[in-house]
Amino acid sequence: MDESRRLKQSLIDAIRRPDYEPAGVAELMKLVKAGKSRRGAVKNALRELTETGAIVRLPHQRFAPAGDRSRRSPAPPSDPKRHSTAAAGRDGVVSGLLQVNPKGFGFVVPATGGRDLFIAPRDVGDRRDGDRVEARVTRTQPDGRLQGEILRVIEKSRRRIVGVYRAARGGDGVVEAWDRRFEGGIDIPAGNADGATAGLVVGVELVNGPEDGRRAVGRVVEVLGPADAPETELRAVIRKYGLREQFSPDVLDQAAKAPDRVAEADLEGREDFRALPIVTIDGETARDFDDAILVRRKADGDHELQVHIADVAHYVPPATPLDREALERATSVYFPGFSLPMLPHRLSNGICSLNPGVDRLVLSCLMTIDARGEVTGHRLVEGVIKSAARMTYTDVAAILTGGDPAVAARHRDLVPHFRVMEELCGILNAQRRRRGSIDFDLPEPEVILAATGEMTGILALERNIAHRIIEEFMLAANETVARHLFDARVPSLYRVHERPDPRRLEDFDATAQAFGYHLPRPFTSIEPRTLQALLERTRGRPEERFLSTLMLRSMKQARYSEKRDIHFGLASSCYTHFTSPIRRYPDLVVHRLVKRLLRGGALAPRERGMLEESLPEAAARSSFRERAADAAENELIARKKIAFMAARVGEEFEGFVGGVEPSGLTVELREFFVEGTVPIESLTDDRYRFIERRRILQGERRGRVLALGDAVRVCVDKVDAARLEIELALLESRAGARPTGLFPKAKAKAAAGRRDRERGGPRHGAPRGARGVAREGARGDGREGARGDGRRRGKARRRGRGRRS
Repeated sequence: MDESRRLKQSLIDAIRRPDYEPAGVAELMKLVKAGKSRRGAVKNALRELTETGAIVRLPHQRFAPAGDRSRRSPAPPSDPKRHSTAAAGRDGVVSGLLQVNPKGFGFVVPATGGRDLFIAPRDVGDRRDGDRVEARVTRTQPDGRLQGEILRVIEKSRRRIVGVYRAARGGDGVVEAWDRRFEGGIDIPAGNADGATAGLVVGVELVNGPEDGRRAVGRVVEVLGPADAPETELRAVIRKYGLREQFSPDVLDQAAKAPDRVAEADLEGREDFRALPIVTIDGETARDFDDAILVRRKADGDHELQVHIADVAHYVPPATPLDREALERATSVYFPGFSLPMLPHRLSNGICSLNPGVDRLVLSCLMTIDARGEVTGHRLVEGVIKSAARMTYTDVAAILTGGDPAVAARHRDLVPHFRVMEELCGILNAQRRRRGSIDFDLPEPEVILAATGEMTGILALERNIAHRIIEEFMLAANETVARHLFDARVPSLYRVHERPDPRRLEDFDATAQAFGYHLPRPFTSIEPRTLQALLERTRGRPEERFLSTLMLRSMKQARYSEKRDIHFGLASSCYTHFTSPIRRYPDLVVHRLVKRLLRGGALAPRERGMLEESLPEAAARSSFRERAADAAENELIARKKIAFMAARVGEEFEGFVGGVEPSGLTVELREFFVEGTVPIESLTDDRYRFIERRRILQGERRGRVLALGDAVRVCVDKVDAARLEIELALLESRAGARPTGLFPKAKAKAAAGRRDRERGGPRHGAPRGARGVAREGARGDGREGARGDGRRRGKARRRGRGRRS
């Protein structure tokens, strides 16, 4: 094949990729790795391919596959009213939910799908996180990102500003808000305190937003309790993120009508799996079981994988109080020791839960999987099962590793089935690795609580073989159902995970290079297998945990969409959520669509139109509530960590440097998964300079170097509960051949802290202004905090539900 033909074939392959978006000559040159000297050859090849009909030219000199003229290309920056999202309506106007970052800027998540709209801090004004707004696109960046302005608030958020009330002069008060947009506090005029006294956590309603350098003014609408009480923290976080704590009477009335057992009439037309040794595998503390599994080896060497999911749709009809409540919540929220379920317990822990030894209705995905891990056939059916056993991850792992003979003896009839499950798990995992799926195998922190709700410690939870079995089987079912719906051309919801922002990958690469790793260019066309290969190279090395965490933070956040798109982290072109309808609304929607297909007949135009109208709103709502749930869970854990560390001011800990900035170091304590900062001005043994290209702090006189990944010893210097900040003092650094040593003034300070503790308990220092102290658990811009499904899988695992993507 000559050079011209090879170039044309490379262009066709790039343009026909499932994740390809219409691109111009420059972008296509990067995709096919053509240097600047070949620009003319690329243009000639594109012209020839256009003339032969292999590809089509779109407006603004963009190219797309033949027959795909409907794929609109991003408009140039000079035409802000024509942009690359289907969300825009008249004159570039979109409506959606506003997400406000603590730094002041925000994003409008369009209700009809499409790209988020960036809102600058000056345009956010006094609008609240969670407001439903109407906004107008004002600018399209060269990379297709959209910027806009808010036109009006359609519906105000239920969220409240919470904080600690402090008395001021003349009967006035001020609230130290748990919100960085109000760092100066919120003034509470006399008579607006609603009985609040100093030290109580309160909910505030704004009267006037902060403007022209003046503080916000508000009134207290709820007193939540003492700041140091665990139950107050929980109530405050629930109010702050607008979570629904109670079910309304009409929802509870409908739930009360749900049966306690499966009726004989419900079995009509269902496939009967009750005689099979189907089991659930969950954590020890799980109370609702929405998936059960069975694996059988076939005579030809292939495997049959049965994934049976609770048929929640049978008990939650659309357009009912239960359905509307489920959509409003969109997800269950899991706090340490407490949860806010999406459905009332009568359903989630009762008739919908696949409890052992009782009949339960299921929607089942039955797959045939060959020796390479490919799904060669599948069936989706409505069925009924009777779980043979309620297994835990610990027990299954003990059986498979031989760690507990007594457990194996107790479940001797099931042991052969678990062996076959382990075998299929390895096959599926190998298949995912071949295609480049990224596996962030990080230890997950589990907060240990006392009976009073106070944190007593943090444990690192490691995945065992049972976690991996459930993960692989749920991934296979989700992907199979997604492809089934897509091939049937039925409107549906998908789980999408877009490519990482090249700028974030560039930042990650700069850090990775300090450890001897690098990513290939261009970052715009990087493949997930490249990132997985880098993770493999770090396996077992000191920097593994740090670089894995940093890479996860460089990813975008997975979201729901009515349009099929790639799931970058899983290296999948078609993915959905099907396996957890008890706790996720999108799964419930997907169940309804599958059941509609099973009952036959093409969708009527009116039915299709209603779906196409409702799915974008369900996707946007579910994505928004998922982010709110993540943020609420993270904040409560962060507050418990802060309270835990406040009692340890002056204590010494081992850690490692996880960030180097002009303002100082970010250090993670190895024992507790807690982050704090070492301000640069506290490093008094030398005058330190930040060297950006090497991401280090270097002493000007002695040449001491402090760098990413350095092992350090620190003491806890100050804790600020209002800002979730921990300030550390550096005692010692250890960095191999680099100059090392003690920091004597910090050592003396730590000793003084120990004496203070012995004499009268921990000392709580005031923070030194608004220095760059890291907020625990909130690095990054907040909008991309979860970054793919890896984070959600970890959260599910911590709450006893396994790593179900």
